[in-house]
Amino acid sequence: MDGDIESIIFEFDPNGSLATTHTNQGSDMGLFGGLLGYDIQDKRLVNAEEKIQEGNIDVEMRTAEIGDEHPNKYKLTLQNSEEKHIIKAISKGGGMIEITGIDNFSISIEGDYYETLLWAQESIDEVKDYLSDQIQFDSIISRSSNGSDLIEIKSQQFLEDNFLNRLKDDFNINTIREVSPVLPVLSRRDLDVPFTNTEEMIDYNEDKDLELYELAVEYEKERGDISENEIFNMMKEIIEVMHDSIDKGLDGTEFDDRILGYQSGQYLDKMNDQKLLSGDLLNYITLYTTAMMEIKSSMGVIVAAPTAGACGVLPGAVLGAARAIGASIEEQTKAMLAAGLIGVFIANGSTFSAEVGGCQAECGAASGMAAAALVTLGYGTLNQAINASSIALQNIFGMTCDPVANRVEVPCLGKNVMGASNALISANMALADFDPVIPLDEVITAMDKVGKSIPRELSCTSLGGLSVTSTSKDIEKELEKNKRLK
Repeated sequence: MDGDIESIIFEFDPNGSLATTHTNQGSDMGLFGGLLGYDIQDKRLVNAEEKIQEGNIDVEMRTAEIGDEHPNKYKLTLQNSEEKHIIKAISKGGGMIEITGIDNFSISIEGDYYETLLWAQESIDEVKDYLSDQIQFDSIISRSSNGSDLIEIKSQQFLEDNFLNRLKDDFNINTIREVSPVLPVLSRRDLDVPFTNTEEMIDYNEDKDLELYELAVEYEKERGDISENEIFNMMKEIIEVMHDSIDKGLDGTEFDDRILGYQSGQYLDKMNDQKLLSGDLLNYITLYTTAMMEIKSSMGVIVAAPTAGACGVLPGAVLGAARAIGASIEEQTKAMLAAGLIGVFIANGSTFSAEVGGCQAECGAASGMAAAALVTLGYGTLNQAINASSIALQNIFGMTCDPVANRVEVPCLGKNVMGASNALISANMALADFDPVIPLDEVITAMDKVGKSIPRELSCTSLGGLSVTSTSKDIEKELEKNKRLK
């Protein structure tokens, strides 16, 4: 709509999670910021709702049946004097959004292509044939609904403006819209990866004898069509962000709308004064995990690894351990690459969404990733890294998601620290050649089934567990009162 929006209706399904959590868990902020064109690191995101209102856009939020089975579903109706569009989408965890419908058309846009959408009035087959001859593309998909047609072009770059203008005139195209990719690595036509689970990876590695981080590099080279050097540099940039977030967390954070204040500083003071129980490595892990969670809760920049709610586990475990043992940036990079590959297997076999699988899908998954990373940091073998992940995941089955006062702080901080601690314990067990008994692939499959059996009330809906305690409700009321007074 070229940014010309006069009214927006947001609808959340009463059977999903967003109906009860969209306001206080950042969904509204992300939606408003996206409509304003803000980058994810833009400091104005915190005030995006106010900016929308200043722009004289009529905003309505309501609960209504949407029809998708996924618990994280959105429906947006955007309108101005000339156009009206309806968008349906689902949030898949870890910041991953899939647009599943535009107007009356079923569609799949996941932010991994340059997308061009053409609303055609006639000759749809002729348009497709013409495009196939004239442009470079990954796929051209046509859809028809209620007498209208939509052509979706997935490609590695947008088409030139002059070409689109000629296309619009020659083929009576009513509307053309472009959707930019959001993922750092794009998909492409005929994409093939060397493996999608542990069993396939072991078969692939039979005559190669590669370590887990090296197998991660092999995977990413094929997945992204990028070089080993690019992969290492991209991961180092991610680690830099993590270090910066932890440093800022330790320096102290402030934010009005949160439950917990600045606590990592007092933990560090107690460490330095030797007033904590001994265990330097675990204490650094706890410190770094806490600092990361504090920067998250104060709306600072974090890495969703794999999700925002679980952002403390992986960097807390790996960077905390690295600080304690003096590991180099190269060693940290290898460890994070190993963690990432375990994350691929979990994503393929289960979910990162607490709304689908409880907190085991977030802090639990992060713990399994971190366990493999710590084994890599400790120069363990490929099998030990896999075993560590299996042990860690087995330990977290059934973790509920029931945030206090509808904020991702309590018991989320404790569960992040527990996830990081579990990763350390599991890594040491694996390094000592403890037997995990159940192979990692089977554990992930079982984890998915367990997650889907967790009641809706305990899957990030704020309808059960700690969320509905009297103290939780009192805190929520107080925070809401403070927001109104501000």
